[in-house]
Amino acid sequence: MPFSDLADRVREIRARIDAAAERGGHGQAVRIVAVTKTHGPEAVDAAWQVGLQDVGENRVQEATRKMELVRTPVRWHLIGHLQRNKASSLTRFDMLHSLDSTRLADAVHAVGLERERPVDALLQVNVAGEATKGGFPLADVPVEAERLTRLHGLRVAGVMTMAPLDADERMLRAVFGGARRARELLLAAGHPATELSMGMSNDYEIAVEEGATLVRLGTVLFGSRAA
Repeated sequence: MPFSDLADRVREIRARIDAAAERGGHGQAVRIVAVTKTHGPEAVDAAWQVGLQDVGENRVQEATRKMELVRTPVRWHLIGHLQRNKASSLTRFDMLHSLDSTRLADAVHAVGLERERPVDALLQVNVAGEATKGGFPLADVPVEAERLTRLHGLRVAGVMTMAPLDADERMLRAVFGGARRARELLLAAGHPATELSMGMSNDYEIAVEEGATLVRLGTVLFGSRAA
């Protein structure tokens, strides 16, 4: 049976999340987004069977192939970069985590208007200023937050960020704290920004301590992925 130890892994992770949330003192509920990229549809089914209802995919094409094969009613999250010319694919996802530019926001807004229902999306914030990552610098969030209030095809549900892979604890807390400040700016502008998507397999406990409501976990759930 594929992923036969997944239930045990999830129990341990949930216990760690609960402990981290208590240490952090933010009082938030935390959902696990099971990242199934490079794994087959059996990973999605296994996640559902152990109570994980949210599944994350990096690429539209890989995700849509799995959607055709999976019958469990998971919530699909697109967590990787989305090209503007593929924005129409968002009709098949429950949430976009990587709203990383004004031009993409405009394209997503158009999709929401066309289907007559706003697209749920998270503003990607590049707190550490990494050249290799997309997203808005923290300093640009107030202006973009105001602009986004006029895009009614888009519902800004919160913030997503990624910490540098080699970040130490001090840097992790700075990045995750910056994302929390970005969410406060969105809330101040009138957005229903309740979500903080941050933390992956190597840093999710610190992310939860800093207020994460969504943690994107792959390796710690399913083991190492193929290259």
